[in-house]
Amino acid sequence: MVSTRRNFMEIAAWGAACFPAIAETAAAQEPQKPYIAQPGDGGFARGATALPPGGAVAWHDPKDVANMPEFRFALDAEKPHVASGGWVKEVSARQLPISRAIAGVHALLNPGAARELHWHASAAEWAIVLDGRCQTVVIDPAGASEINNFEPGDIWYFAKGHGHAIQTIGDKPCNLLLAFDDGAFSPDIGAFSITDWIDLSPKDMLAQEFGVPKDVFDAFPKGETFIQAGPILKPEDALEAPWPKDSTHKFRLSRDAKSARDFDGGSFRLASAKEFPASRTMTGATMTLERGALHKLHWHPNASELIYFLRGRGHVALFGSGGRGKIAAFGPGDIAAIPAGFGHAIRNTGDDELEMVQVWDSGQFEEILLDRMVRSSPAYLLANNFAGVPQETIARLKRG
Repeated sequence: MVSTRRNFMEIAAWGAACFPAIAETAAAQEPQKPYIAQPGDGGFARGATALPPGGAVAWHDPKDVANMPEFRFALDAEKPHVASGGWVKEVSARQLPISRAIAGVHALLNPGAARELHWHASAAEWAIVLDGRCQTVVIDPAGASEINNFEPGDIWYFAKGHGHAIQTIGDKPCNLLLAFDDGAFSPDIGAFSITDWIDLSPKDMLAQEFGVPKDVFDAFPKGETFIQAGPILKPEDALEAPWPKDSTHKFRLSRDAKSARDFDGGSFRLASAKEFPASRTMTGATMTLERGALHKLHWHPNASELIYFLRGRGHVALFGSGGRGKIAAFGPGDIAAIPAGFGHAIRNTGDDELEMVQVWDSGQFEEILLDRMVRSSPAYLLANNFAGVPQETIARLKRG
């Protein structure tokens, strides 16, 4: 049993009276309190001087530690916004304050439905088709337009401000996940829709614009239709007019060999601007982790990340600096928001594969792994950082 400080001091005092040599030894062995600095200690400018040692570990204000923000959001447990032709559920910084960089939308367009022509003034749009088929139309400032047809595993990217629309193909609903590189974006207030604009514009201006009598606009919708129901678009009637391959808005993420990044314990398919040149401000990926597998501890120095869980169960561990860390459990329909620079790892904790969609708000994909940083560092530096850890343990960390 270890003696208390009081008992130790009593024994030391007794020894000092009887055996001075023993007292000197005891005083030398007594743990020293960490130095507490005062204003101005350490000198100024070129006159800086060393100070006695402080604490062995950094002190963090408990209030800061407790303020690690929530980073999990149950997107598909939210109330959907239902229109005549489908629905959307959204997550933005309004629902999840940590997600300041990226907003997300889960959308389902019924057969025959179309997300009307619109644009986003504040954000680019990235999307992946989860199920069903759809067609997109996009127009750029030069007046060029592209029409593409999409199947499950295909993705698209539309630059900020470019006009576009989405329409279901065939008799099966189109299931989509969309992401926007502005955490404040919401389809309710951030989308400029064609029906809303025409409804609010003077009819004489519209008549002059299109060269038709103004009374023809009496039949137009009175307000924003958002996702409009309509007759089914048969696959054989779906036009397609793609742009050149290096600039097209479409990328076949699940099929293009350039995207494959398989690793031990899982698979990873990535489309940055390198693989998908049109996607200048966003990168997207799908990842599957086998049972018990770990997506290693890492961070992204240049981008925030939004993760949508498709299948399975897993844990995400988030490190936010300053003594802040949090672990949360995720399942189908959940969102994880990871700010740029925050360390994190994902582990499959379920009985089946863990499948997810990942999106970053940069066209360049960058990732730094914790184990790689450790293995790249000198052993003497690691021994210093991990004071008290046996050398053999340090060597094992470096070997992996």
